[in-house]
Amino acid sequence: MTQNDDRRMYAGRARTRVAQVCAAAVTALLITSCGAADDPKVAAASSAPASVSTSASPKASSAPIKPGEVRIGGEVDKPYTITLADLRTLPRTEASVEFISAKGNQKHTYQGVLLHEVLKAAQPRFDQSKKNGQLRGVVAATGGGDYRAVFAWAELDPEFAKSPILLAVSEDGTAFEDAAGPRLVVPQDTRGGRYVSELNQLWIGTVDPVVDGAH
Repeated sequence: MTQNDDRRMYAGRARTRVAQVCAAAVTALLITSCGAADDPKVAAASSAPASVSTSASPKASSAPIKPGEVRIGGEVDKPYTITLADLRTLPRTEASVEFISAKGNQKHTYQGVLLHEVLKAAQPRFDQSKKNGQLRGVVAATGGGDYRAVFAWAELDPEFAKSPILLAVSEDGTAFEDAAGPRLVVPQDTRGGRYVSELNQLWIGTVDPVVDGAH
């Protein structure tokens, strides 16, 4: 037998051994797979997706708003309702204002609670991954007769606005009646259109759904 014949013989044996090992491995794999398929517990364990933890945000009540109540909701984590009596227990700020109304020039002194503090307690869901995400925020204030006015969040946030917006509980030293609710006071406005009386709802949201969905 020549040297070349020896090499061919050893190569043939090596190929045979490799084929045997591969065949054994494939057989073992098939047996394992079949066993797992036949065993419901094994099959379920191998196909079950990882559990996902979810938490539902509280939803604002759909019950009718009672006289004197202010419902705070929208894109927030903690919607809630506050009354004029509740506001009287909170720290107050005083503002002397002048504005033009349908009745002519007005000059009054109001006492009330900072609107920003009341809304912040509802924990607005602003996108903090965006630079100054709160600047995309808007607030809609609804009063008696379905009167409504809108504010940008920056107008009431002390980090951006110099003049505070109030939820007033009294005017010129006279307290508002509980059933009437608070009045929105906007010292920086020259006209009284956004001085929402008989306030009953404050909605917080962002402009993103409207702007991003625009065509």
